[in-house]
Amino acid sequence: MNIIVCVKQIPDPAAPGALNSDSNTLKRDGKLVIDDSDMYGVEMALQLVDAAGGGEVSLVSMAPNGETSGMRTALAMGAAKGVLVSDPALQGSDALTTAKILAAAVQRLGGADLIVAATESSDGYTGTVPEQMAEVLGLPSVTFTKKIVINGSTLQASRQTEAGYDEVTCTLPAVISVTAGVVEPRYPSFKGIMAAKSKPVEQVTASDLGVTPVGWDGAGQKITSVTQAEARQAGEIIEDDGEAFNKIVGFLENLKVI
Repeated sequence: MNIIVCVKQIPDPAAPGALNSDSNTLKRDGKLVIDDSDMYGVEMALQLVDAAGGGEVSLVSMAPNGETSGMRTALAMGAAKGVLVSDPALQGSDALTTAKILAAAVQRLGGADLIVAATESSDGYTGTVPEQMAEVLGLPSVTFTKKIVINGSTLQASRQTEAGYDEVTCTLPAVISVTAGVVEPRYPSFKGIMAAKSKPVEQVTASDLGVTPVGWDGAGQKITSVTQAEARQAGEIIEDDGEAFNKIVGFLENLKVI
């Protein structure tokens, strides 16, 4: 079984974030790390390949400045190779353009039995890229996956919902997004870290993949301004004088809650 995992490389969450003054976008010019949410997808993919008795896990990622630090973490965990899309023209790309780029990178790797992504990235939170990738690739999509069983060419998944979970079945190949905590990601061993340094990562551009338009042109939007969130104001204290419930009801009515 061959599986491709989408790996988002993000600025270190432990460091203060900063914006580019000219575009109001998140600065990504330093070392990037793998998004914690993608660690679960990598681990699940590795376990599925082991259970299948053969195959490999490959990676696709989109990041500036040829950055591969986050991908190397996934390679150290056990992934075999990857494709990095790095191109200054991609700055400002929206979720749909990102999905088109990643889908093209998947095709460059020759496709796979399964494409795995996190439910959403911790620096974007659109939660739409996996589903958009599935549409671009013309594949079934299963979201919020918490458990997977592969039987031949059929995928059986437990899809997490607010009320519990749904049992979903679809044919392979497919695109799935996995929830955090679905598995316990392994720690890269020293041997894995050393081996990751020599594992192949092909770097390509948007034009190499034949995707156009990209960046701000593809997004058709721009961020005009970013302002600091207003400080939380002090709440109103209501003392119970026997009629406090009327004041509470009036307060809720003003908020149009009731």
